[in-house]
Amino acid sequence: MAFSVPQERKLVTELPGPNSLALQERRVRSVSRGAGTLANIYMDHASGAILVDVDGNQLIDLGCGIGVTTVGHAHPDVAAAVAEQVARLTHTLFTVTPYENYVRVAERLAQITPGDFEKHSILVNSGAEAVENAVKIARRYTGRRAIVTLDHAFHGRTNLTMAMTYRPWPEREGMGPFPGEIYSVPLSYPFRDGLTGEEAAARTIDYIRTHIGAREVAAFFAEPILGDGGVIVPADGFLTAMKDFCAENGIVFVADEIQAGIARTGRWYASEHFGLVPDLVTTAKGLAGGLPLAAVTGRAEIMDAVQPGGIGGTFGGNPVSTAAALAVLEAIERDGLLAEAQRVERELRARIGDWADRFPVVGEVRGKGAMFGVELVQPGTTRPNPHALQAVLAHATRSGVVPLDAGSWDSVLRIMPSVVISEDLVDDAAGVLEEALATL
Repeated sequence: MAFSVPQERKLVTELPGPNSLALQERRVRSVSRGAGTLANIYMDHASGAILVDVDGNQLIDLGCGIGVTTVGHAHPDVAAAVAEQVARLTHTLFTVTPYENYVRVAERLAQITPGDFEKHSILVNSGAEAVENAVKIARRYTGRRAIVTLDHAFHGRTNLTMAMTYRPWPEREGMGPFPGEIYSVPLSYPFRDGLTGEEAAARTIDYIRTHIGAREVAAFFAEPILGDGGVIVPADGFLTAMKDFCAENGIVFVADEIQAGIARTGRWYASEHFGLVPDLVTTAKGLAGGLPLAAVTGRAEIMDAVQPGGIGGTFGGNPVSTAAALAVLEAIERDGLLAEAQRVERELRARIGDWADRFPVVGEVRGKGAMFGVELVQPGTTRPNPHALQAVLAHATRSGVVPLDAGSWDSVLRIMPSVVISEDLVDDAAGVLEEALATL
């Protein structure tokens, strides 16, 4: 991949710089405060793993817009595909007069999602919209109403998906009432529960049986690796045991791969790390390289249970977004980006894997591919340390490194760079984060 910006961190002003400060003043006068930001540093352009702000500073991007620009910012093939498509056709609405791009994306999703059975897809705009449609599809297929999600899950910010999201602040507070028949159950969280996958699954299954009733459940939703919940990697055996339980009880198993899917973890989908074959998969974020596109893909008999017109939307599967997605999928396959995500994992483990031994404030470093979480704790305990996370984030953004926060207690440092990030940038960014950890 050719980069239009040198892949290096470079600061020419303090952060935020004067142009960012001026834009922030304008923002306060015109933008709702509900659209909060991690760092008030305004971006102008980007390439690969480097963001360039309006003052000319070059920042290392460890967040990818929360997992979106997996193949790198402004990937030239994606940009070219978008430009060509914009000049040809921008919109008709697939459910009025269809077009080939939509069909091609559905065909590719059938190929790359886990499972060798016949699959169909619906294309929509966002991850939350994909989750909502998966709920509708599962309820229509099963004739049941109850939806089960995992503790610490994040599924979106619409009214329905907020009911499925675990923590009350900031997403849910003051936003109710929410839809009923949504239940949160214990998950596998090895750092905190110390259980094997089978033990954690037995606890979860018992909770479903005794608190909800298995025959009442339409769908069980699980992020194979939880993202906003703290990059929680379940113990081996948990997800497959839950899938077996769902199959035995006529429950649709939905893998929410919105954040962990599309090459983020070194596989097309994180489910593959656990030998998991879901009934339905939701995809978004990295699918279209920065353009809005999401999907629900799954067993044809489940997806086709919905009557024509029961799912869809005006902009879902837009010609331009689908053109971008086809370019992204082609780049991942052609350029070996699954292997590049595995390379990033090796480099991160080598560089930050010993932080729990070196820094008392670090409880655990965990992750797969280019998706890592660093859980910060009160030294000598497992108690969450949100103040430490805020200190690390503040130091990082002042220094030209942009990581993410995560975790139900706001105590997990989330590291999700593009899979094209170089080893030198990983080393530089880790050094900046270590400076903050050392002061704690």
